Amino acid sequence: MAQFSLFDAGPQVLIDDAGGRVVYMPEVVPAATAQAWFAQLFEGTAWRGGRRMMYEREVDVPRLRAHFELADPALPAPLHEALAAVRAMVDAPFTSVGLNLYRDEHDSVAPHNDKLEELVRGHPIALLSLGATREMVIRAKRPPRRALHLDLVAGSLLTMDYASQFHYDHGIPKQRAPMGPRISLAFRVRPAPSP
Repeated sequence: MAQFSLFDAGPQVLIDDAGGRVVYMPEVVPAATAQAWFAQLFEGTAWRGGRRMMYEREVDVPRLRAHFELADPALPAPLHEALAAVRAMVDAPFTSVGLNLYRDEHDSVAPHNDKLEELVRGHPIALLSLGATREMVIRAKRPPRRALHLDLVAGSLLTMDYASQFHYDHGIPKQRAPMGPRISLAFRVRPAPSP
């Protein structure tokens, strides 16, 4: 099990092997900018809840969500600016952004990999964090199932290449200590819709 420090300023290559590449970049966005984007998106987004089946019963999804196509003329200004910051660090033709709002320590996302049929092969996923720091756990799917525990701070960027989705799960666990809200911006390259 590995824990990564908030005090490492440069890019940290967390995984770089046959199973994929995962890189963490702190301070991609200045703290004041990250806070301004957080405030605008927190108040100005039409957040939606959801329901899912779990243990043979339907439960609330433990976070709120939103989604935007990046070509949408109505794309909120903070997302335009965030896209520019991400594209300055990651060479990928991102087409969509998914927003997750973790309202407090009780909100989470279970360990998972992104649905491969919803991604274009060869392009990474880029996660930009805004708001409170939250822990992400990245775990290998096969033995010895090593796990990385990483604090995602506001203004940081985590990139996961396409191959990593075959070999690693990632999730945001619930926490015991009180936590403020966090927004994750997940930039992806989606397949073009079928005609």
